[in-house]
Amino acid sequence: MHKIEMSPEILDRIKAYRDGLHIFGNIDPARTAHIIVDLQNGFMEPGATVELPVVREIVPNVNAICAAVREAGGLNVFIRYLIDDETLVSWSSWFTDFASPERRRAMIDTFSRGCHGFALWPGLDVQSSDLIVDKTRFGAFVPGSSKLHEILQERGIDTLIITGTATNVCCESTARDAMQMNYKIIFVADGNAAMTDAEHNATLNNMVALFADIMTTREVVGVLGTAAASRQAAE
Repeated sequence: MHKIEMSPEILDRIKAYRDGLHIFGNIDPARTAHIIVDLQNGFMEPGATVELPVVREIVPNVNAICAAVREAGGLNVFIRYLIDDETLVSWSSWFTDFASPERRRAMIDTFSRGCHGFALWPGLDVQSSDLIVDKTRFGAFVPGSSKLHEILQERGIDTLIITGTATNVCCESTARDAMQMNYKIIFVADGNAAMTDAEHNATLNNMVALFADIMTTREVVGVLGTAAASRQAAE
């Protein structure tokens, strides 16, 4: 698991800007979606094309949040990173400038539809009530990347809990764009994973400063449990 270290200077600064560190401790589960980003074989298997070893360690936390979201009446959405023929053309800057021909071929062979690397990690707790949405960019909200925004809007979702990988790439990209589209973002400190502690913590500092409420898995489960109990008491 990553050693989480957020900057004391940043934390002190944001406390002066708003009322307390946590800003989304009172959420409506019925309007909340847990977005699980790219927990696929191609990122998680030992020796995989884009293996991030720490990712395997966050699976119990992700599953715990999935269970809490279902119990509270929220929605779990599993995101899969997809490379298709159209993306190779419309996002050619990434596939041409940032990857050698060999690396590009390996990525295509891993994340094309039907490939083993494209499949969700088998240790995830995926239920029939959950959704699976494919995206073709780092961020799920980039125009043309996915239908996630439309799906969430149809369900009246206004709050997103973000887990997955990589913290500093697809998770951060998705969270940043979502916040600017007026979603409330809870970014889970021990439910995201990157290649290194440094990259992980850099994103946490970015998120807490301007984009999200940073919570641990225990805090998220607690918030959801409180919300679920309040809903049941009102029924």
